[in-house]
Amino acid sequence: MTQSTPPVLRLTNITKRFGKLVANDSISLTLARGEVLALLGENGAGKSTLMSILFGHYVADEGSIEVFGQPLPPGQPRAALAAGIGMVHQHFTLADNLTVLDNVLLGSEPLWQPFSRRSSARAKLLAVSQQFGLPVSPDAKVGSLSVGERQRVEILKALYRGARILILDEPTAVLTPQESEALFDTLAQMVAQGLSIIFISHKLGEVLRVSHRVAVLRQGKLVAEAPAQGTTQGQLAQWMVGHAIEAAERRPAKNVGEPICTLSHVSTAPTGRDRLNDVSLTLRAGEIVAIAGVSGNGQVALADVLCGVRAASAGQVTLRGAPLQAQPAWLVGQGVARIPEDRHAVGVVGDLPVWENAVAERLRGPWFAHPWFRAFWVKRRAARQHAQRVADTFDVRGGGPDTPARSLSGGNMQKLILGRALMPPTDGSGNPAQAPQLIVAHQPTWGLDIGAVMFVQQQLIAARDAGAAVLVISDDLDEVLALGDRVAVMHDGHLSEARRAEDWSREAIGLAMAGATPTVRAEPVEALRGASTGSA
Repeated sequence: MTQSTPPVLRLTNITKRFGKLVANDSISLTLARGEVLALLGENGAGKSTLMSILFGHYVADEGSIEVFGQPLPPGQPRAALAAGIGMVHQHFTLADNLTVLDNVLLGSEPLWQPFSRRSSARAKLLAVSQQFGLPVSPDAKVGSLSVGERQRVEILKALYRGARILILDEPTAVLTPQESEALFDTLAQMVAQGLSIIFISHKLGEVLRVSHRVAVLRQGKLVAEAPAQGTTQGQLAQWMVGHAIEAAERRPAKNVGEPICTLSHVSTAPTGRDRLNDVSLTLRAGEIVAIAGVSGNGQVALADVLCGVRAASAGQVTLRGAPLQAQPAWLVGQGVARIPEDRHAVGVVGDLPVWENAVAERLRGPWFAHPWFRAFWVKRRAARQHAQRVADTFDVRGGGPDTPARSLSGGNMQKLILGRALMPPTDGSGNPAQAPQLIVAHQPTWGLDIGAVMFVQQQLIAARDAGAAVLVISDDLDEVLALGDRVAVMHDGHLSEARRAEDWSREAIGLAMAGATPTVRAEPVEALRGASTGSA
């Protein structure tokens, strides 16, 4: 990478408005040949809008884009692809029932072509694979590949089509530590051969490791540009949110109490890879148990069983010594709070206002003592007051109680769900009801910016200190190590023993996530904790 050569990409004064909202405000950026530019910002800062303009999905209201010195026609994805721009999305877009070669060829051949040139395509794919160090079998079914291998296929799709500028959106979000290391090696090899990369991530440690330069957006504006070398995670976090960020204080559990929930040899009926296979686990009051693992290995089944959405096909689940009933409303009444994995599809009803979402899970119980419900009527004033208390306590921004939930940003939507789960309503006499005794938090900070991540983590630690048993299920190894008093790893429906966090190393967790049986305690706990500080 040399700054003296002309840039391969130049964005000049890009502005995009959606009504009164200015998503991008006169943003100018350049990207050099063989450079990794990290693009950072909070949720809603304008990153996705800017990349959508670059890729032709949106048309800028003002400004221009040049690629390799030539103007890029606005609003034409085909023009972006032809100019050498490729994008690898956070959520893969592959057909599991097709081979690697078929997935790469999809959309790359004209519809009017009478036959597929598979032989030459195979040779080209193998050549690209070897050139960039991305080994994969062209004939393998995508459904049989690991997550890391699927990501290779997504990158190969872009390189096969001639990408010289590659946009990577949260590329390590679902990778094991070993797969992340392999990706970083691949990126270094790609950059050495002249490719240019825009790297979008909330993991600040990774950003500083792989990028040459960082650009930070805040509220639609470019607020900082700096070389990665010499920049700290603290500086990046402050640029992103506009003020200093305090990491969630990692204090070990001091008052671990009696078992709240116990799973004994629990299995569920298989639904693809998402199942439980002979899982045993004890969740105690005043303790956080964190579950690591690559998404799709049974985490959804575990959360569903504990929230009453799915019944166990074998084994036993008890709540405070009594059999757990597969009835979500009953569990809510028993003090079980949930933070679901998919906040959009499961966490909220997007078309309903904030106040209705804030009380929806608790509209059951004896009508004569219910704070919001009486004789088939919702007491709107009391319900709205509770919603406002949730919004004030958990800093839910983006509108008042009547705002549709779908209009909230991802971070504010997650804060609403967190407040609904953790903040008990008052009873009929105005006294606070019992706080949650079991909290099932599935991907509690998925896709959130660093400020929202720290807030959510602090609330979970506070709930633990107040006596709740907390289960955190996360793909983010940094989060697992930052929160877990005990840590277990899930792979292919099996759950490892839940050991003290201090007894695990990052390498051991990564091996367990891949299905190996690792040794433990390979590095000191101070190194583990330090690795999680400041990452999102």
